[in-house]
Amino acid sequence: MKKTHFIAEGAMIAALYVVLTYLAMSLGLDKMAVQVRFSEALTVLPAFMPSAVSGLFVGCLISNIVTGCTIVDVIFGSFTTLVAGLITRKLKNHPYLAPIPAIIGNTIVIPLVLAYSYKVETALPFMFLTVFLGELVSAGILGTLLVYTIKRRRKY
Repeated sequence: MKKTHFIAEGAMIAALYVVLTYLAMSLGLDKMAVQVRFSEALTVLPAFMPSAVSGLFVGCLISNIVTGCTIVDVIFGSFTTLVAGLITRKLKNHPYLAPIPAIIGNTIVIPLVLAYSYKVETALPFMFLTVFLGELVSAGILGTLLVYTIKRRRKY
């Protein structure tokens, strides 16, 4: 793959990530106990294209900066997305497992970020549960639908 194509593809994924994050925010889905970020469905893309790893990282980084997240959230949230993307890339031969790294990574990291950085006083086990449920919807269900759609379209 040419370098220009790789960069352009990653940039499009980053832009789509930001737009989908804003869409979820505009619908108020980031204010509920179980937060749903449509952009998390894109975390399955590294199973299909290597440029998605950097695209997701940059998209998450930009989204977290422009939506007013704390520096701790910007750093650890974006890094979690990067690590999940790298692991997902290794699952390229098993794309239906692609949602798992984002679900596990965010379930472990984000509740700690919420407790430390935002001083959310909800019990940690409850935050682990709600983040897990949000990721299950975003990356698990929507991401699996995206995997199914990509695999179906690739036949043509």
